Parts: sequence; structure tokens; C-alpha cells
Amino acid sequence: MPKLGNPDKRIRWTLLFFIVTFVIIAGKAALLQTVNAADLSKHDISIKHVEEIVTPAHRGTIYDRNGNELAVGIQVKTVIANPLQVQDPVKTASLLAPLLKMDPYALQQTLTSGKAAGTGFLYLARKIDASVGDQVDQLVEKEHLPGISTRREEKRVYPQNQLAAQVIGYAGTDNNGLAGMELQLDKVLRGTEGKQQVIMAADGSQIDTLSLQDGVPGKDVWLTLDESIQYETEKVLSDTVKQWHAKGAEAVVMNPRTGAIYAMASVPTVDANNYPNLTNAERRNRPVTDSYEPGSIFKAVTSAAALEEKTITPTESFYLPPELDMGGYTIKDAVDRGPVNWDLGTILIHSSNIGAIKVGMSVGKDKLSDWINRFGFGVPTGIDFPGETGGIVIPPNRWTASTIGNVPIGQGISTTPLQMATAYATIANGGIRPQPHLLRQEGDRQIAEPTGQRIISADIAGELTKLLVGVVADGGAPEAQIDGFKIAGKTGTAQKIDPDGRYSNENYIGSFVGYLPADDPQLLVLVKVDEPHPFGGGSTVAAPAFQKITKFAIGKLGITP
Repeated sequence: MPKLGNPDKRIRWTLLFFIVTFVIIAGKAALLQTVNAADLSKHDISIKHVEEIVTPAHRGTIYDRNGNELAVGIQVKTVIANPLQVQDPVKTASLLAPLLKMDPYALQQTLTSGKAAGTGFLYLARKIDASVGDQVDQLVEKEHLPGISTRREEKRVYPQNQLAAQVIGYAGTDNNGLAGMELQLDKVLRGTEGKQQVIMAADGSQIDTLSLQDGVPGKDVWLTLDESIQYETEKVLSDTVKQWHAKGAEAVVMNPRTGAIYAMASVPTVDANNYPNLTNAERRNRPVTDSYEPGSIFKAVTSAAALEEKTITPTESFYLPPELDMGGYTIKDAVDRGPVNWDLGTILIHSSNIGAIKVGMSVGKDKLSDWINRFGFGVPTGIDFPGETGGIVIPPNRWTASTIGNVPIGQGISTTPLQMATAYATIANGGIRPQPHLLRQEGDRQIAEPTGQRIISADIAGELTKLLVGVVADGGAPEAQIDGFKIAGKTGTAQKIDPDGRYSNENYIGSFVGYLPADDPQLLVLVKVDEPHPFGGGSTVAAPAFQKITKFAIGKLGITP
């Protein structure tokens, strides 16, 4: 066992350390009072007080996956005043106001009222351009304006302006993350602030600075976002909204194997540098925070439940009448037709409501509800982003006679675009649900890809992919096709609910979700268009946008047929 040493000896060494430290501090004070006293008196300077100030740490930079800057800190200056030391408020205000772009009288009143109230500290201009701050310093020295000084600070700016603004979020005046990834990663980005002891003269000038504690810079982070794919996604959505006079549009572009998000867009877009002036609605990252009734794209989940429970087979035919009465409500398909016998593939191609209800009824409410829960609906996906919504799933004990006629076709259930994209990524990934995520690297540490969870069997996932390829190839979504690629996908056209609680006959949501190459999925794109006018369903509104975004992304990512 190692010896602990003489405790008296350790105490003596500790005591010696404190003595030496005290001598150094005392010597510094004596130097100011004696050695430098004559020099200070020549300039009519005397020590007035000692201030302890906090020095904010450098906030880490946010990059996209390729190292493009999305959020950076730039050096600026802040102009401060000690009204108690301002000798001539009128002169000071008249000289400073033009530089600070302030009203001279208002500035004078600020200084005067501050002095009357006994205030020793005021911000005059926070985080202004460093060159303007330098001009203030020169003016203070030239005109001898006691009580006015500047301090260096860091300002958060977003060089890409509107790009992914709702995802990146915002850091406030004090460089604390307030929204989006700035908030999610605030502890990593913020670093640790330092402290300084500033020795001030009676005229407000700074005599000396003693460092008490050095700050630790925040870490840089790299997101999974791809700047160019994000830009193209926002552009396509903006064009789509304009073309269809839509209320808005959203998209998720992800790797279905890993859950990495290449793009996440909400249109109308906003400028991150104008974040404080935005409304809460404008700030929302809608693919994560807003839920909606998905409509027909939910039919793949109903189909997965039936295939897993073996209540149907892919080739089994169902007799589908023109209308179906469910709990007092009459259900019809989008296109009038006579009675038919369709298998599951044909039901999905024609997006038959009656067919999907028949498939859901074969499973039953309890087991269908269980599979909906297994796919992750009703709870957040767990993406590394604040404020995620879990959507709404009605438990089976609250189902009515009409619920089994709603839920299988994506009504009476509320999901987010991210949840819906993740459900299709589960099918694309051989039945394993990937964990969607936005963080790729933190400082020097590469973030390991999150582990997925098996939801359905690989065989059922493969069977569903074949059926979804048929939807795109056989007329269900011709506008989504891309030469050389097999695409698995599904359209959705969902009625919105009017204020009176009834389904609208005017306002719809058109959506499309698809992945490719179908036999080796590497890319998944979901597009949702809110209230296109005149009426446009998923195949006419969202599928063309899917095609444009996907064409660009496969070229950028080097995905080949």
C-alpha cells in the first residue's frame, strides 16, 4: 500500500502556496499605489473602484454536413456608459448620437436621468459593428468624454439568412440558444464564460485588467443537413406554393437507413437574422411541431398491420361495393365506380378508401391500434430537436362505430410529417425503424448513428415495397417517376377540418412520400402541401415537387440506379 506522506509537510506546502499568492496580489496593489502613483497623478488619475466583469465565451459554429457555415459568431462592440462619471451630458450626447444613429436629445435624457437615479451602468448601443465601436473609442479619447467606453462582444449571425432558419433557430442578445438547434445544443455551443477584474480610474477610464478565470470556447457542431439539398427543397416548395396558391408546404428529406436528415423545410421561409421580429407561427419547424390528418399515405401502415397479422395476403381479392356505410356515415372512393374485386396492390394504386377500410376491418380495432402504436404514432420520434409533437392517436376503448371507417384511411388520427416519413423509412429499411436525427458531429467527436428498432419483418417490408413500387409505376403517381429508378411511394389527399368540426369540401392537404432505389433505398422524401387552390391532390401537387427535390438530391448524393 503506498505511503500517504507526512501530513504536516503537506500542510506546510499548502500554506506556502497561499502565502505566495497573497504576496503577488499585494505586490500588484502596491505597484499601483506607489510605483505608478506618480505617473497616475501626472494625468490626474486616481483609482476609484474595482469592477468584476464577465467575459462571454466564444459560441461554437454550426456547420452543415459538408462544413458550410450555418451559424457563426462575429466580433462586435457594445457602447456602455457610467452616467455618474459623465461630466457634460449635452456635449457627450451631441458627439455620440451621430455615430450610434440615435436622437441626441433622447441620448442626453438617458445620461441625465441615469445620473439623477445614481445609475453606474447603462447600455447605450448593444453589439454594433466593430468599426463603429472603434470610432467611438477614438472619439472618447480625442474629445475626453469620461464615463463612455466600449467592450468587445460576440454577435450571432446566420450567413445563409433564410436557409433552414426554422431548424437552426436563434441565439439571443446574450448568446444563449432560444430556439431550434441553437437551443437543443446550447450547452455544447455556449462554452464557459470567463471573469476579469477591471481597475477603473475616477474619470471612468480603465487602468488595468486582471484575469480571474479564463473562459472556455464552445464546441463547433456539424449537422446532418446538406446546404444545397436544403436550398433546393425550399426553392421547390416555394415555387409549388406560388403555383398552387397554397397556404404553405413542408418537406423532409432523409436517409431511410440511418435516419439522418438531409433537409427539413417549412414554407413560407423566414430570415434567421430577423428572428426576434417573427411570430411564433413563423418560427415553427412544422415537420416536427405541427400535426395533421395524413389521409391516404397512412394506408401503407394499415396494409402492414394486415400483412403482419396474416389477415390478408397480397394477392387476395376483396369485394368492394361503390359505397360503404360506417356508423351512419357513407364512405366512397375519390372516383365514382361500380362494384369491383381488387387485391391489395390495386387498392393502393387506386387509393381506395373502401378497400383500405376492408383491410383494416380484417385486422380489428385492437390489433390495428397496437400496430399504429408500434410504428411510433402518438408519441414523439425522439429527434434531437426541441418542441416535437407526438400527434394524436385515439385509444381503442374510445373508438366508435365509425372510427374503423376513418383510421385505416388516415382520418381521425393526427401525425407529423416527420412521423409519417419515419414510418415509410421503416418499410424502406427492411422493417427496422431508424432514429431520425440532425446532429452529426460535436467538436472532435463523431456521433454514432442511432440504433434502429425492428417493427415489421423484412419479408413484409419487402412485400410492401413491391406494392408501393406498383403505385408509382402503374399510374398511382406518374408525376413522381424518375427515369432509371424504381420508386416506392404513395400519394395522400386529406380533407381538412373546418371550424364547425366538419370535413371541408374546399381545403385539402396534398402529400406524397417515396423512397429510392426501391431495391436498395438510400433516399426518402416526403412533401406536404397545405390548401392548394384550385383543388389539387397528392398526385398532382406533391408528386411533382417530390420528383424535383429527389432528382437534385440523387445527383448531389451520387445515388445511381
